[in-house]
Amino acid sequence: MTEAYKSEVRDGMRIDWDTPIAMDDGIVLRADVYRPVAAGKYPAIVSYGPYGKGLAFQDGYRTAWEIMSRENPDAVSGTTNRYQNWEVVDPEKWVPDGYAVVRVDSRGAGRSPGYLDHNNARENRDFHDCIEWAAAQPWCSGKVGLNGISYYAASQWRAAATQPPHLAAICVWEGWSDCYRESARHGGIICSFRKNWQEMQVMTVQHGRGERGPKSAVTGELVCGPETLAEAELAKNRANMWEDFLSRPLDGPYYRERSADFSKVTVPLLSAANWGGQGLHPRGNFEGFTRAASTEKWLEVHGGSHWAPFYTDWGVALQKRFFDHFLKGRQNGWDRQPRVSLKVRHPGEKFVERAENEWPLARTLWTRFHLDPQGQRLATEPVKVPRSVTYDATGEGVTFSTPPLEKDTEVTGPIALKLWISSSTADADIFAVVRVFDPQGRELVFQGALDPHTPVAQGWLRASQRKLDPKLTLPYRPWHAHDEKQPLTPGGIYQLDVEIWPTCVVVPKGWRLALTIRGRDYEYEGEAFELSNMKNPMRGCGPFVHDDPADRPPAIFHNKVTLHAGADRPAHLLLPIIP
Repeated sequence: MTEAYKSEVRDGMRIDWDTPIAMDDGIVLRADVYRPVAAGKYPAIVSYGPYGKGLAFQDGYRTAWEIMSRENPDAVSGTTNRYQNWEVVDPEKWVPDGYAVVRVDSRGAGRSPGYLDHNNARENRDFHDCIEWAAAQPWCSGKVGLNGISYYAASQWRAAATQPPHLAAICVWEGWSDCYRESARHGGIICSFRKNWQEMQVMTVQHGRGERGPKSAVTGELVCGPETLAEAELAKNRANMWEDFLSRPLDGPYYRERSADFSKVTVPLLSAANWGGQGLHPRGNFEGFTRAASTEKWLEVHGGSHWAPFYTDWGVALQKRFFDHFLKGRQNGWDRQPRVSLKVRHPGEKFVERAENEWPLARTLWTRFHLDPQGQRLATEPVKVPRSVTYDATGEGVTFSTPPLEKDTEVTGPIALKLWISSSTADADIFAVVRVFDPQGRELVFQGALDPHTPVAQGWLRASQRKLDPKLTLPYRPWHAHDEKQPLTPGGIYQLDVEIWPTCVVVPKGWRLALTIRGRDYEYEGEAFELSNMKNPMRGCGPFVHDDPADRPPAIFHNKVTLHAGADRPAHLLLPIIP
């Protein structure tokens, strides 16, 4: 096997560019290794992903970089920023503290050849072998940690489940865990994010784009490898994720292969979620924390953008305390770190940090707010007589509201919605949005992970996929089997349990909590927001929209839906009120 094509010292680091890592099937992946100049053995922070290790953050994700530089200057301070990559650690902030940083281009991406197929068993095996390769290097102490955001986080759940002997700890920063429920299909409804993601963020750095791809600003090398292949050849070298999702409306082996098996995740873990990540990540962080077999596990939940907190002084310090403890054996107090650390969200992007012991919080007052079609109220008393309200699925839907709250009220945790519906057609898509309004009737929206106008919480369900899995369903978190379709008889009444992803908000006295039920995505009434690496203008749901006509044919889903309530149909929203 050839050595790395270039090893040099620059900016206080020994850098091995394009180091080869041979896989068991003969494919050679390429990694950049950043390590201290002084001889010694150092723990390794490894990341494995498809975004092109040679593509600078500021070149590939220009608007995100500009926003982070403006709003979080500490994220880009104390570093030349030459080696900053999207969603992975900046080596200039880690190598001086005695870490080796290993960035692997995943199979078929960047400078690593092979067939590009995301999140599958082959990728999990590759990641496992890269971890063991790093541990065996003469510069490594034998201890490996995994760190990174999103793709570089979600893949950690699966790699950890393969139980590499030298994996010592993982920091899963905003990483989904369930390919079906969190990535492909929310409540059974396909989310077009992954289609646009593959086109905008992955195909642009696929191995073989060569001269048609970007060049590394640091090395001058082609980010996507030396050879330039025809478009037809590139298409042959990658799976069509969107077609794979579209052709598989139900859960099954394809999605299970690409999802975490938490029973096999046993390493120490830090799961860092974002309240505003509705549509992709936070559910996986909560599920991973509660369900992983690890005995040493911590949950941290923050707000703000998807990328910046990871790079800030606060984020880096948190990550280093965790890894210093488990990779270097430092007695730095991490063993006394609260198992749960929440940044409790208040209006005006104000966050107050609070230590907790568990998730959901043991002192939660699970409170039913009943849906009363008369006056469209969220009422604390049940509805005793039969009532109903009908909405057009293409319209604004129906909004139920509390009266002005008599005191400040904290809602923190997962939310469940129980409905009885009838449809004018054989199916219905339910979009449930938890909202907050001030005394003047203005809606409170938050800086989401990607969209600056994100509502408090969201949930989704396709009525024909209402069947629950009794083993995994909890009173506050319904779990749908998604293993068969049960069409509706038009006009028939059916019970639905809708999972609404976890959230946190302190609603001030005099403000109102509301629930909107509709047949399409939530839309913020103000101006749309755009990011250079996202295809669609964002109107409240970020890129996580459900607008594919093949999955949602108008003949079925442009329907009329009736919500029913009464003594024998106790429709309600179950809210986690924290006393």
